[in-house]
Amino acid sequence: MAFIRLFFILLLLHLVSVSGNSDAAYHHHLHHSLLKDKAALLAFKKSILVDPKSTLANWEEAVPVCNFTGVTCDKRHHRVAQIDLSSSGLVGKISPFLSNLTGLLLLNLYENHFFGTIPPEISSLRHLHTLVLNRNNLNGPVPDSFAPLTNLTVFAAMENNLTGPMPPSFFSNCTHLVFIDLSFNFFRGQIPEEIGNCPSLRTLNLYNNQFTGQLPVSLTNTTLFNLDVEYNLLSGELPSDFVRKLPKLLFLHLSYNNMTSHDNNTNLDPFFATLGNCTDLRELELAGMGLGGRLPSSNGHPSLRRLELQENHIFGSIPPEIGNLSNITTLNLTSNFLNGTIPEEVSLLLMLEQLFLSRNFFSIRIPVALGKLPHLGLLDLSNNKFSGEIPASLGDIVALRILFLNNNLLSGTIPPKLLKCKNLYLLDLSHNKLTGRIPPEIAELREIRRFIKLSHNLLEGPLPIELSKLENVEEMDLSSNKLSGNIFPQISSCIAVKMINFSHNSLEGQLSDSLGELRNLQSLDVSNNNIAGKIPMSLSKINLTFLNLSFNNFEGMIPSGGIFNSTTNMSFLGNPRLCGAASSRPICPKKKHRFRSRSYGRVYRGVLQDGTSIAVKALVLPFMANGSLDSRLYPHSESGLGSGSSDLSLLQTLVSDFGIARLVMTVEAGSGSGAIENMGNSTANMLSGTTWLNCTRGDVYSFGVVVLVMVTRKRPTDDMFVGDLSLHRWVKSHYHGRVEKVVDSSLIRASRDKSPEVKRMWEVAIGELIELGILCTQETPSTRPTMLDAADDLDRLKRYLSGDTTATFFSSLGISSSTLGDN
Repeated sequence: MAFIRLFFILLLLHLVSVSGNSDAAYHHHLHHSLLKDKAALLAFKKSILVDPKSTLANWEEAVPVCNFTGVTCDKRHHRVAQIDLSSSGLVGKISPFLSNLTGLLLLNLYENHFFGTIPPEISSLRHLHTLVLNRNNLNGPVPDSFAPLTNLTVFAAMENNLTGPMPPSFFSNCTHLVFIDLSFNFFRGQIPEEIGNCPSLRTLNLYNNQFTGQLPVSLTNTTLFNLDVEYNLLSGELPSDFVRKLPKLLFLHLSYNNMTSHDNNTNLDPFFATLGNCTDLRELELAGMGLGGRLPSSNGHPSLRRLELQENHIFGSIPPEIGNLSNITTLNLTSNFLNGTIPEEVSLLLMLEQLFLSRNFFSIRIPVALGKLPHLGLLDLSNNKFSGEIPASLGDIVALRILFLNNNLLSGTIPPKLLKCKNLYLLDLSHNKLTGRIPPEIAELREIRRFIKLSHNLLEGPLPIELSKLENVEEMDLSSNKLSGNIFPQISSCIAVKMINFSHNSLEGQLSDSLGELRNLQSLDVSNNNIAGKIPMSLSKINLTFLNLSFNNFEGMIPSGGIFNSTTNMSFLGNPRLCGAASSRPICPKKKHRFRSRSYGRVYRGVLQDGTSIAVKALVLPFMANGSLDSRLYPHSESGLGSGSSDLSLLQTLVSDFGIARLVMTVEAGSGSGAIENMGNSTANMLSGTTWLNCTRGDVYSFGVVVLVMVTRKRPTDDMFVGDLSLHRWVKSHYHGRVEKVVDSSLIRASRDKSPEVKRMWEVAIGELIELGILCTQETPSTRPTMLDAADDLDRLKRYLSGDTTATFFSSLGISSSTLGDN
């Protein structure tokens, strides 16, 4: 995509550079004066409602028109030739008086706030070469009257609200048209066959629309080298014949449509065989269509740089011929049904930079050959069934910056050599069966900045003091292991850390006052350990937003100030020797008849009539006073949309009142039937006891629908969802673009008057909820996350909305485990 935009910019610069010499095409219009051009521009200015940068400040009668900001004249012919008002923030309608600028060659209104329709009068600009309307708020159709624009070379109107079918008349005389970009709009219907009348067409970008039908065969009459129609409703088999007749293709992006592979969606070979004619093909993207079949052995295209086949139904092994992709830099096979072998030939991919194999069914050992890829910067093998030890050869990948091996069946110890990858930026080995001690070589990971996750393993031994060398790490999660010893005072050297989770281990000793030196620390969880002594007063002096000290052996008064003024007794459960306001026990009791409980219920001592002592467990569930979700979203209508809650409280309802986030604190790997007992509050109500453990994929779909409904205020049964358009597909089609188009308008209004920090939190929360909803409502159950995964995301989001900025998010549709931020 970056290459396409670069081409677009270069093309514009080329057009600008030659415009001064393009006199022959409009030589007969010399009788038009600059005075008439000025009048047209002053009329244009009158249609502008807001000019935040004062771009048009010198557009005045007393100023020569050729000195107007953004205006370039052809001085030989005394005409306005170019108007470039890009990125000016202008608000208003596009004035039809622009049609009087009959000598105009270029009109660039990129990235403003123009609204209304595209004036059909623009068709009078017979010499117009370039028309750029990207990133505005234009609506309505492309005018039928555009046919006279026979000299048009570039037409770009991406990221608007344009609707309707593309008018066939637009392509009736388009012999000079080279570049079309109408992406991120709401066009529907079929792509007109008349587009084949554009023999010079090289780039066609129509992604993120609602086009239906098949790709028109007439496109083979063009000289296309870039075709991007991702995120539409196009159907039919993968276009083998189409591709065969376009040998100059460089970029072919067909992802997220309704296409199938050959032979009733079972055979990818015919399509990949025809790609052999495209000897210069650089990028092939066929993701998210449920394509069936095995990876073809005819996939060896030496020029291919990027191959994206994620979210399909591809099965079997990766063929040895994969080694023929000698120049490939990105290979994404995430979320398929691959379950065979990974060949030794993968070591021949010497240019490979990113390898995504997450969410498949590999049950083999991690190939040692992966350690021979010198440029590999990202390796994601998460959410498979890889077993055996982590190959020490991975430590030979000097360029490795991101490594996800989480959610597998890996065993053995962490190889010390792996920790010598000094460029590692993100490391996730969580949710495996790793044993032994954390190697002291962990001190070598000085470049770890975002996170290190070793949680949910069987690691033992003392907490390594070498962790104190990780001065740049922001998130440190070693929870749910068998680690012992003290939390060493030198932890204060991790000056950048924002989140520490050492919960569910066997740590002892006391918390050091040095924790108060961690000025960036926002979240601290050391629950479910054996830590004793008093709670350090120094914790009240830093900007903690989340604190969990529950189920330890703390004693004495709970400090006051800082985080302690906002915590509840949930942060101190299971510490019977603690007293203070937050524990709801101002005075430490002298005699207790309550046993210690490691759950959210309370255990009391009782005596039967025969004198037998018993333990009685009481689980108190809260009354849901806010009523049903439907009544809050649609309070004034039984079938239509109501005004509902007009603030952001519904987001807090989702991540807090549901109670699901409690799962993260209590459900440990392999906890068995005791897990439900520990859920607490409305979670137990909602998940109906132990049946939740057996319904790992069904409930999560319903939950995902609830998430999308809350964010969009659209019912899945709304009239707009007809045919193949569903709530899931509608939201997903906007995920990589203008996501605000699907967000409930009341949520957007509620954030407008907030501070920039609150607006940023809103954007993050909306984005994370939309992504979670999309993942949970995927068509194939095996590609959905578990409810525990969803609970973990909600727990992070809940803490984030409470001000805990350490609750960072790294997941996306492309990376299934821990995902990347903006790095």
